[in-house]
Amino acid sequence: MDPLHTLWETFFDWQSMREALPEMLTVGLPNTLILAGCAAVLGSVLGLLLAVAGICRTRWLRWPARVYTDVFRGLPAAATILLIGVGLAPLGMQVWGSNPYPLGVLALSLIAAAYIGEIFRAGIQSVETSQLEGARALGFSWPEAMRLVIIPQGVRRVLPAWVNQLIALIKDSSLVYFLGLLASQRELFRIGQDYAANTGNQSALLLAGLFYLALTVPLTHAVNAIDRRLRHGRPATPVDDDEEPALAGAIVEGNRR
Repeated sequence: MDPLHTLWETFFDWQSMREALPEMLTVGLPNTLILAGCAAVLGSVLGLLLAVAGICRTRWLRWPARVYTDVFRGLPAAATILLIGVGLAPLGMQVWGSNPYPLGVLALSLIAAAYIGEIFRAGIQSVETSQLEGARALGFSWPEAMRLVIIPQGVRRVLPAWVNQLIALIKDSSLVYFLGLLASQRELFRIGQDYAANTGNQSALLLAGLFYLALTVPLTHAVNAIDRRLRHGRPATPVDDDEEPALAGAIVEGNRR
């Protein structure tokens, strides 16, 4: 049998794709976006806290943050999802019942937080120390200087890396199927896998892969656009005389590019 013919029949059966397409659009795509979106928000918040704790002078904050980051970055994502989904299942039963969906979001969030925390920490530490000194000279306390001056600059510098992590998070959402989601909670990969198992044809899995490409490729181009904008900066604009007093606060921003 011709290998090319076998490949075409196995992965490019348009009839199988048409059968799986409605469910992927109405069930798989929304669930994938919900899983990735919720995990991105929670992971970014927790990651920012980890980043601040990781650079804190207090060892009781710094060490736990480093241990957390090492553990969750070192474990395979599938193992973490199983540990959270199975290990915390009794607690989940008491809180929201037998629905494993929240545990999947929690597992993805904890994984994302470890990586996003390192991204934010690198960005914060890349800000010149003169920025902090300038902010303190203007009367800011250390927490105020970090919150209003250092952290915004650091986060801005690592936006491309942060978006790259979101792309990885969209793909990692496919691993939540290990937890045995309900039929209405299945994401793209699980739906493709179910159709492939029922029909013996892999075309639905290929269709799921195309959906992931449709989600991640625009984000990839967004990363490139953000990176170019940050590297080249914005064009300077004239400043009116009435705005000159506001320039005193710009001392804390310094030469951030």
